[in-house]
Amino acid sequence: MSIDDHFTDYEEQLEPRSRDKTVDEAKEVLLTSLFHENPEEVYYGRQIEVINEDRFFHWITTKALRELSDEHRIKSLRSPLDNETEVRFYWSKKNRYYRRKLNEIKKLIQEHAQAKFTRAVGDHGEMMFHAALPKEGFMPKATNVREYGGKEWTETGHDLDRVFERDGIPYGTEIKNTMAYIPRSELQIKLRMCARLGLCPLLILRYAPKSYIEQIRQAGGFTLIFKYQLLPHGFADLARRLRERLRLPLDCPRALSEGTIKRLLKWHQKTFPQPSH
Repeated sequence: MSIDDHFTDYEEQLEPRSRDKTVDEAKEVLLTSLFHENPEEVYYGRQIEVINEDRFFHWITTKALRELSDEHRIKSLRSPLDNETEVRFYWSKKNRYYRRKLNEIKKLIQEHAQAKFTRAVGDHGEMMFHAALPKEGFMPKATNVREYGGKEWTETGHDLDRVFERDGIPYGTEIKNTMAYIPRSELQIKLRMCARLGLCPLLILRYAPKSYIEQIRQAGGFTLIFKYQLLPHGFADLARRLRERLRLPLDCPRALSEGTIKRLLKWHQKTFPQPSH
């Protein structure tokens, strides 16, 4: 997980889209629930996307914020996080003393924006599912996969995180322990890889829009959503502070809940029923 993926504006990653009328609804919701109800608060772009992701796609929230700022209904500015990364902050026009909270939030972001830490978060997510899936019979067969079953992917330099197998069904598995959506272009490549290698797509994602989930379904695969970003052991205090201060869905469990993997098992058993003996 890169720093850019977690903290910078989503708008720079968007493909061109026609304007969605839902943007108008999002603008009013954001004005009311964030900037009017909490006029003294300061937020950053990714944070607002995640806070509102159960109601609006990330790109809808980003467009709404951009328009509110352009219309001078809220204030915003880009502020450097380090030499390579900027974060866009937003606050109410009534907030004349925004700088203190902006700097407070920036320091909190910087506390867990170190490149080594963000890579560790991604690796930790992979290892947690690598440990949990075999408990329900999904056995690991390969890692960093570009070829499987005598077939090879050569179109791009991408690979799949894992291959798991249950009841003779191999799953091409991608695990994203990130606040941001998996980029749409990357999702399409992963689905094409699975098709080329003869694998059933299994996308294990912290969160995804319904359109992505439907695309995965149409490719014959399954999307396992786990909602809370998983931080490595020893960072429970950081996870708590980020939840309380920034309202971000983070957790530091010792193991995944049984219900998470059982959702995959239920789908597998329904989709690939085994003959009774």
